[in-house]
Amino acid sequence: MRNGLLTATSALAYVMLTGSALAQAPAETLPEISVQASRTTVTTVGQTGTGTPGVPIQNVSLSYGVSTAGLDLSSDGGKKELKERVHNAAMAACKELSRQFPGAGPSDLDCAKVAVEKAMKQVHEAEAAAAKK
Repeated sequence: MRNGLLTATSALAYVMLTGSALAQAPAETLPEISVQASRTTVTTVGQTGTGTPGVPIQNVSLSYGVSTAGLDLSSDGGKKELKERVHNAAMAACKELSRQFPGAGPSDLDCAKVAVEKAMKQVHEAEAAAAKK
């Protein structure tokens, strides 16, 4: 009988410890979508040794993180809101690059379109993960 009591006590202690550990486990982290805008700028920076002007081409980029916090990605409304957040982040990043590098191409709209297209893979992955829950 004493062994049965010890087993029951041990089982109860195990359940209490396990339950406590589960309650303290960190909440699942929500994915963040990275939206990267890119521009190409051409700047003349002096001349080469032969007197020909040098024209370095620079690819510049800026990334914004888009949070999925507060969104139910298993619903149509949540998916729509995430896509809107991604589009807004892409436009903001492209406009900031345009401000920092005037004359750099492509246009803000084309820049944002490319940035959104690149970010959509991450959006679809986040939606698929939400659908599995």
